[in-house]
Amino acid sequence: MNFNSQTDSTALDFAYQELEEEFLELLGLDNLDRVISKHPERAENFKSELKVSLSAAFRNETGCPQAHLFLQRILYRINRLKLFWYDGLENYVNEDSAFLFSLRLEIEDAWQDWEESNTVRRSSGTLSAVLRDRVQEDLQPEPSPDGLFIRNEISKSGYQCLLAITSLDGLVEASQLSRMLGGVGNEVQMMLTRILWEEYGSGKFSRKHSTHFATMLEECDMDSRPETYFDLVPWEVLANINHNFYLSERKKNFLRYIGGLLYTEVSVPAAFENIKMAGERLKMGDKGVSYWDLHIREDIRHGQWMLDDVTLPLIEKYPEQGWDMVKGYDQQKFISFRSTAAIVETIRRFEFF
Repeated sequence: MNFNSQTDSTALDFAYQELEEEFLELLGLDNLDRVISKHPERAENFKSELKVSLSAAFRNETGCPQAHLFLQRILYRINRLKLFWYDGLENYVNEDSAFLFSLRLEIEDAWQDWEESNTVRRSSGTLSAVLRDRVQEDLQPEPSPDGLFIRNEISKSGYQCLLAITSLDGLVEASQLSRMLGGVGNEVQMMLTRILWEEYGSGKFSRKHSTHFATMLEECDMDSRPETYFDLVPWEVLANINHNFYLSERKKNFLRYIGGLLYTEVSVPAAFENIKMAGERLKMGDKGVSYWDLHIREDIRHGQWMLDDVTLPLIEKYPEQGWDMVKGYDQQKFISFRSTAAIVETIRRFEFF
């Protein structure tokens, strides 16, 4: 099955395709800011259409899926410049562009306001008790319909589709965490560094988690180059990635990022168990499920570390602002569920056709 060809509901429509191509032309200009300063008309149409897209995406609780996809693709292309891809250095000529910075802010401001309106959850009790209750709830949850579908129903092509979509993040895993480690040394920083160290294979490339993901792709006769399957990725999955960029690039959001990371580390073992069982059912072999297996084993420990050695000490340090960790936890849970639902929907379409 050709995962590089988009399904109708995932693909951008023609108007958005043209607009994205216009953005890519701007992105590739040598000294973008200077060009726009001398020729502002070069960007006028894009900026005008961007405002229309923002209105379409965030006008109500759901918005226009095509507008969401376009905006999240644009935002991802800007955000990825924060990471180094070991490609041509000329690709980073506009990484500090004021124009790109203004576009990112315009999209993020509208998008984050919309996201916050979708994730309101009441909490009662002390901050530490609230976080402990949430962790307990998500450690061994009842299987969701989406989880059961992945575990019991997807075919080999569905499993490959899942790998294709999740490869966008899996092949550069934990990169956003690396952006949060600089600064004054303390026990919290050391624990976060320890988690990153394990994610990065304790300094051995063969043990790095993203290497395991690449091995899974190769075992399934798929392309293991980063971003190969970008065009297949639903906007909800891009939003999950972009949300982590949004939090990790702003130190004022540090506590929200920590809350989101706590949810991720706590919830991954149960979620990945479904995918591992699907791979085993499909006889994908040990290498074909190695990434899921590794996370199941390590993230049980990481979740406990995040609770005991990161979030609880931060509550003592920030007793009032610490509620941002609950906000980050709840928001990441919502965004993750939405992302999984979108992946399952895409798999169903591929298997139907």
